[in-house]
Amino acid sequence: MSVLAVIACSPGMIAAAAMPQAMAETLPPPMQNPGAAAMAQVGRSNGPGQGGYGVNFQNSVRIKDLTRIQGRRTNKLTGMGLVSGLNGTGSKNPVTREFALNMLERFDLRSDPLSRAEIRRRGLDKTDNLSVVTVTAEVDVTLHKQGNPIDVTISTFDDATSLQGGVLMLTPLFGVDGEVYALANGPVSVGGFSFSGEAASVQQNHPTTGRIPNGGTIEKDICDTLLTHTDRFRLNLTSPDLETASRMVNAINGFWPNYAHMLDAGVIEVRVPEPYMQRQNQFMALVQSIRVVPDSEARVVINERTGTIVIGQNVRLSKVAISHANLSVVTSESPMVSQPGPFSDGVTAIVPRTSIDVQEGSAPVRVIDPPVTVGDLAAALNAMGVTPRDLSSIFQQLKVSGALHAKLIFE
Repeated sequence: MSVLAVIACSPGMIAAAAMPQAMAETLPPPMQNPGAAAMAQVGRSNGPGQGGYGVNFQNSVRIKDLTRIQGRRTNKLTGMGLVSGLNGTGSKNPVTREFALNMLERFDLRSDPLSRAEIRRRGLDKTDNLSVVTVTAEVDVTLHKQGNPIDVTISTFDDATSLQGGVLMLTPLFGVDGEVYALANGPVSVGGFSFSGEAASVQQNHPTTGRIPNGGTIEKDICDTLLTHTDRFRLNLTSPDLETASRMVNAINGFWPNYAHMLDAGVIEVRVPEPYMQRQNQFMALVQSIRVVPDSEARVVINERTGTIVIGQNVRLSKVAISHANLSVVTSESPMVSQPGPFSDGVTAIVPRTSIDVQEGSAPVRVIDPPVTVGDLAAALNAMGVTPRDLSSIFQQLKVSGALHAKLIFE
């Protein structure tokens, strides 16, 4: 089941997953080194049914970089810990005092119930050198085994203002099944700072979050049972595309005919050849080393919040004439005070005065002839002097007119 992604290894499971001695069969030449064979395919067409090899080997990408093996993923570990040694930037929250008392009990430093109740009630006890934090980490079952170090991320849970100079006390990290898989501790590395005085303060980045490189240690293995009882595996494309998936299938079948087939635009299923049944991880590595030329959908991505625009290489324009001029409207308020005459019955009043200035820029009409590449389009737009903010409006109107042959995405 995919609900519990973390599976602890038991001795029985390890025995079941153990690999016997490598087979002694001599493999056919195409199965020995597909990476080298792919190099020999440079110069073949990358059209449909041609295996997906590009004319220029530099344009090709490994299948490993375009897909992920279905069922293999990182597992999230999380825990709650206590950071000590803060220089007055810790928390004054009652949660921190309670957490510190529970931490002392773990070390058999207990106090009578009346004293504990008094400590909970008092708000004057100094805890500004402590902070309750959340500790998170990611574990890859194929990379991290028992005893291996992992990086952990720390973030404040209470009202501490900075973790600079703090040290995380030993903290267990749990999986979604409630089991402890790692322990974390060590000095916190903060990529920012915060200083304040009576009337001013300065802060850079976020001093309430930090990392501990190699601050965690795997204490229990997470078994990878993906291929324990199956003779096939699936590749999930990170960017589903029918043409890219077809090229991958053709490239794999070029070395192992009829062993790969496409389920849909995002999934490819590959059967494991008989000589590799006891070396399935090795076979997957060979498949991932094959290079193909990926296809991509023509897209224009616009982020209006930041003014960022990304234009894909397959974006094309039909012949179109573009004219874009800025319209500026400046409104200013200059209120005046009206005073009544002496000995009159009038009252003092504020009279609004509004001035509006409208400026419309002039821009020539520019004709863009097809075929238009990304470079041609960028040169034409730069010649018009448009800004990234203007480009958003231009691309919207090009899409409405039918001249833009690409998917327009707003973020």
